[in-house]
Amino acid sequence: MRQTCNRGIAHHKKAFYSTKAMEEVTEISQSKMFGGFNRRFRHQSSSCGCPMNFTIFFPPQLDSKKVPVLYWLSGLTCTDENFIQKSGAQRVAAIEGVALVAPDTSPRGLHIEGESESWDFGVGAGFYVNATAEKWKNWRMYEYVTEELPKLLTSNFPQLDTSTSSIFGHSMGGHGALTIFLKNPLRYKSVSAFAPICNPVSCPWGTKAFIGYLGENRMLWEEYDATALVKRYKGPPTNILIDQGDKDIYHSKQLLPENFVEAVKEANGPISTTLRIQSGYDHSYFFISSFIEDHVSHHVKALSI
Repeated sequence: MRQTCNRGIAHHKKAFYSTKAMEEVTEISQSKMFGGFNRRFRHQSSSCGCPMNFTIFFPPQLDSKKVPVLYWLSGLTCTDENFIQKSGAQRVAAIEGVALVAPDTSPRGLHIEGESESWDFGVGAGFYVNATAEKWKNWRMYEYVTEELPKLLTSNFPQLDTSTSSIFGHSMGGHGALTIFLKNPLRYKSVSAFAPICNPVSCPWGTKAFIGYLGENRMLWEEYDATALVKRYKGPPTNILIDQGDKDIYHSKQLLPENFVEAVKEANGPISTTLRIQSGYDHSYFFISSFIEDHVSHHVKALSI
């Protein structure tokens, strides 16, 4: 079923979509869950120059009040649907009254030569940067997540309190969550991550992506490296929760959470970290779903719900 956003949510007592931008967002699908709704939307993105999808879980509380927003950033090869379908985060989000917003991981459908040649670069692998390489100029996922999507939510969904938001993610999305928070500390109340790529300038996934999207300027790379950014963080005090499975095959070569923890210690600044090494867990959504409630609760505390 497709409908423009101003028609409201079926079965809800109160329509809450704005009528200001009724053609900007088109609904693709909906499904009820834990008393709320998973709803998937599509719009034409000015940042990425193509149609982009995103999914929102609207908790049942939005019938009577505005609710805060918790952004989820997904990892390599994922779309906006993986987290919504696999994490089980909606149960605790429905209890606590927080909306979950999951964007896609890259532009799609642009038919750029080589965009789908590898799973760790191009389609499904936007790395949450603003690409400077001309060929990849549409890969502006940092701008999309931090600027375009929040404005779109504010203008189309007035029951979402986008001024009260937090952010978390997995793997490449954990990298995105950490770097976006560290660069915008007054915009988000908290951050956490599952098996994040913590030091991309020092791992194969990161160097491949940064060379392709950003060129050879390593100083520019460090603008998207959490281990570098945390050393110059000047925002409010915060604790960053990171979960890492000890059976994750990418732990020591690609993710490097210990590098981030060491940088936090060296900085001796307002950030502290809680790195939990989870015995027996790998890199999958089985791992994420096992600890997702801890992470949502971590953000609920910061959002002061």
